[in-house]
Amino acid sequence: MITHSTMQSTMQSILVDRPEIVRDVSRSTVIADVEKPLSAWERLYRVPLLRKGLILLVLAVIWEIYGRWLDNPLLFPPFTAMLQAFVTDLGNGIIPARTLVSLQTLVIGYAMGILLAALLTTVAIGSQIGTDLLETMTSMLNPLPAIALLPLALIWFGLGSGSVIFVLVHSVLWAIALNTHAGFRSVSNTLRMVGRNYGLSGLGLVRHILIPAAFPSILTGLKVGWAFAWRTLIAAELVFGVSSGSGGLGWYIFENRNQLETANVFAGLFTVILIGLVVENGVFATIERRTIRRWGMQH
Repeated sequence: MITHSTMQSTMQSILVDRPEIVRDVSRSTVIADVEKPLSAWERLYRVPLLRKGLILLVLAVIWEIYGRWLDNPLLFPPFTAMLQAFVTDLGNGIIPARTLVSLQTLVIGYAMGILLAALLTTVAIGSQIGTDLLETMTSMLNPLPAIALLPLALIWFGLGSGSVIFVLVHSVLWAIALNTHAGFRSVSNTLRMVGRNYGLSGLGLVRHILIPAAFPSILTGLKVGWAFAWRTLIAAELVFGVSSGSGGLGWYIFENRNQLETANVFAGLFTVILIGLVVENGVFATIERRTIRRWGMQH
């Protein structure tokens, strides 16, 4: 009686002993690499900070070459001359003091703009009249340049930080309100119904459902509002610094321009750029990494 194991062994011996089948034992025993290790250059290229640093280094080299080729420090100083002026005023405390003045004013105006934008957006999302109010005000005031309000700010608030804060609030408010409202309106009805099934309504629905779902749009509005506020502040300080005799980085730039210290003017602009890079790639990048990327809402 032929059993199943006997038949299986017979078939295997037939397959092995068939002359038309050629088996390359040496190649079949080699196991290929499942994952190819990255080279040192590929590992470095995967670090975003190094890639962006390389771009900045290339721009600095181009700046240096053009400045030396032009050979006119009054018109366009080389990068090394600007860096020397930057280090000098950084060491004697001029740039840190002016930067602190600018950042204090910026934080106050930016925070007030965020609070007003949150209030307007909450009212708009709660009723049709609130939506019409927000859309009408943004249509009227958002296209209005913040610099155009400087004369009125001088009349209403006088010389000082109050006028600058008023202009900053105007530049921040509408960008954040528009992006936040657009994010709220893009939230699906399914998520809204889930929130209502859990008994959420009003501020509870906004806090637990709408804000997390619309956070990519909210973060975009915060970035745009920050950029508007930062450049509006520097422009406003060029005027208010001259008027009041004090100011931040904008006044530092204007003062050195009057003294024909072009390297120091570029040092002030360099400080403005550095702060922008730190905020964008430090603060906002960290928030984005710990929220919307962690939640799988962005790749």
